[in-house]
Amino acid sequence: MKISLITACFNSASVISHAMDTILSQTYNDVEYIVVDGGSTDGTVDVIKEYESKFDGKIRWVSEADQGLYDALNKGIRMATGDVVGILNADDFFRHEKVLEEVAKTFDDDIDAVYADIRFVKGEKLDQVTRYYSAKRWKPWMLRWGYMPPHPTFYCRRAKFDELGFYKLDYKIAADYELLIRFLWKGGLRTRYINDALIDMRLGGMSTTGVDSTITLNREIARGNRENGVYTNMLMLCFKYVFKVWELKQLRFFRKNNG
Repeated sequence: MKISLITACFNSASVISHAMDTILSQTYNDVEYIVVDGGSTDGTVDVIKEYESKFDGKIRWVSEADQGLYDALNKGIRMATGDVVGILNADDFFRHEKVLEEVAKTFDDDIDAVYADIRFVKGEKLDQVTRYYSAKRWKPWMLRWGYMPPHPTFYCRRAKFDELGFYKLDYKIAADYELLIRFLWKGGLRTRYINDALIDMRLGGMSTTGVDSTITLNREIARGNRENGVYTNMLMLCFKYVFKVWELKQLRFFRKNNG
């Protein structure tokens, strides 16, 4: 099974090499790596060129102006030739060297997509986990309550994007949420959970910074549900913060068992 891994980036010279190193360390080799750069001016393209030979012909990249993150992801998906598509953001990285091996072995003929857990880490102290986001108890009905499986751990069959559509460009923050509603609820994809944290995410992404982004996020989540025929409201979405209590327990468990 060939996995197409996509990184969308813009002015990411300070972090993208770390993401690339964790890809190169993977034990699973049937991988196509696609980098879609938005026309960076900080040396990101130089880093990509530096790493190009290390991927031994398994990397393709483009650097040009785009309409933002979701436009870049759509470009990458359209370029993909793999059976399965996954995303690794430039400022995220794989937690260990068997991530893609776990993804590949979880897929079978009855599975359309997989998802797993994610850890949030501090940019200056990457070994310090500040939040553990578990999808172990996630069910599709939770989407109307604002709770989705961690998007960076979502790996889906490439053909499903042609069938169900791509990321919508008129969302500022929550196009990933809308896509998961469309795929996992409305589209009814057959999924399987991987009981592991696959990704470490640096704090500071579009949907994790500031009150304004939180308000925008929740409004777009409500809109995404509505556009896909799923009822929700802003009060229901506030209940998702109750799940953070469970995440805190997961974090304490992780620290207890990992020193």
